[in-house]
This record gives sequence, structure tokens and C-alpha cells, in this order.
Amino acid sequence: TQSHGGVDRKMHSAYTSSLHASFPLYIRFLDASGTECAGQAVSDELKQARLVKGDLAGTFTVTDEVVNVKELLTPVKPSSIIGIGLNYQRHAREINAKPPAYPLVFFKNVNAAVATDRPIVIPPLCLNKPQVDYEVELAVVIGKPCFQATRDNAMDYVLGYTIANDVSARWWQIDAGGGQWCFGKSFDSFCPLGPLLVLAKDMLNPQNLRLSTRLNGVLVQDSNTSDMIFTIADLIVHLSQGTTLEPGTVILTGTPEGVGFVRKPPLFLKAGDILELSIEHLGTLRNQVVVQEAARSRL
Repeated sequence: TQSHGGVDRKMHSAYTSSLHASFPLYIRFLDASGTECAGQAVSDELKQARLVKGDLAGTFTVTDEVVNVKELLTPVKPSSIIGIGLNYQRHAREINAKPPAYPLVFFKNVNAAVATDRPIVIPPLCLNKPQVDYEVELAVVIGKPCFQATRDNAMDYVLGYTIANDVSARWWQIDAGGGQWCFGKSFDSFCPLGPLLVLAKDMLNPQNLRLSTRLNGVLVQDSNTSDMIFTIADLIVHLSQGTTLEPGTVILTGTPEGVGFVRKPPLFLKAGDILELSIEHLGTLRNQVVVQEAARSRL
């Protein structure tokens, strides 16, 4: 069978859901009492964790105390969210654009961040026409102040990696954004992050990771980070020129081909839709779409 836009419907392949237990998986979560905690997941199911004492970006200890996970939070609390547009070769081709000479940079409001299993809320101002789109992205988390990074040391500033969904209201981004993308990409809940963090020292090659999006079980994006135009190191060097990237900065490294607005007919999100975004070794970020009023999600 064919999926939306002619992409083959496939069963979940192993990379989308399996995690490699050979390295630790870190999560932020609420325990049974509602206390915010950091921990190392006991298993891929992320239902229990060994508490972490200290700072993942500095000195920390994984204790023997195992607690139950009541609710997952975003793996980090972003200090800022920097997006990169048009950073995959095949994505540039699908929208008939030349690969950019320099990274196309925009920002997202930190209040856009929500955790896995929390709703993506389409606000009333996005109901004038169908426009809300999905974008699977590898998210890079900066772990220490980064200023004037070089090609030789850029990756030393990376704390770890997680999955992001750069949810985008295309009419506000393209037609009503005054030439800037920030507003149409910054509505509350428009940046799901999670479900976990893999530390940079444990991720052998972030430039060769398969990534995908499934919408209501149908595969709509399926690519690899090797298709990036600007590598992670390129982006860190560029973004830290004359600018300090603070710890907790989350860099969204771009989305691959398969986004909804270029499909014929276009494919936009609606109430009840379920998104499952997967990246090799990083698990699956799941969110359901709701419309209008919804409770504000915790970071």
C-alpha cells in the first residue's frame, strides 16, 4: 500500500523503536510524588530510572536508587532553541531550492518545548486554513559555554542528542511572517523534544543516523543525517561566531525530505493525528495533535 504522497507504507523497522542498551539513556521525569528528577533509564521502556546526582554537563553519579517514572519531561530544559532551515540535500531538491551558501538560521521560543506524549496544540490563529506541518530533526544540546568554536573543537561542546519535531504553521511562516520564520514556528507546544538524551561521548557517529516520521502509522519521512548540507560541527562553528551559545542551547539541525506542505495534495496536521518521530539510537518521540484550548505543558 501507498502512504500519503506515494511513500510506501512499512512496518516499523527495528531502528525506529529499538535502543542500544550498550550505552546509557538519560531522561528527565516526574516521580510518583511529582518531584522532578534526572535519571538513567533502566530499560528501553523508560518506566524506571536510576537517579542521577549532579549535572550531566559536568560531574554526576548514577546512584543505585531506582524510582518509577510517572511522566517524562523534555530531556533538557532549553536555554534557547536555534533552528536551521534547508539543511538536507534531498529536502532542498523537493522544494526546488538551491542548497544555501550559509546556514539558514531562525529561533524558536523556548515555550514551544514539550515532552513526548504531551499534545501538540494548534492555536486558534492557525485555523484560518490548513497549515500545521511536521519536521523530524536531530537535536543537538550544547553542554558548556561555546564561543568562537573551531572545526577542531566544535564537537567538544556537545552534551548530547535527542529528537525534535520542528512543528511549523506554514501560512504564518511563509505568507504572514514578514519574511521571518520565527513566529510561525514558535507557538506553544510547537517543539516536542525527547524522549531521552544520549550523551555525545556515547554517540559514535551522529552524521550517520536514520530518521523518520510516521503520521497515524504511515511513513512520511525516511532519511539519514548523512544527507545534511552543513554538518553538526559546521553549524556549531557558524553559530558561535561572535555569539556565546549557553549550556542548554538546543540546535535543531534541519529536516529531511517528506514534509507535508510540498506534497500533492498537501498533508497538514489535524486534531487526533498521532506523530511518531524516530531516530536511530534515540527512540521514538510521540505526540498527538489537538486543537485550540489545552493545558500548558511543562518543559
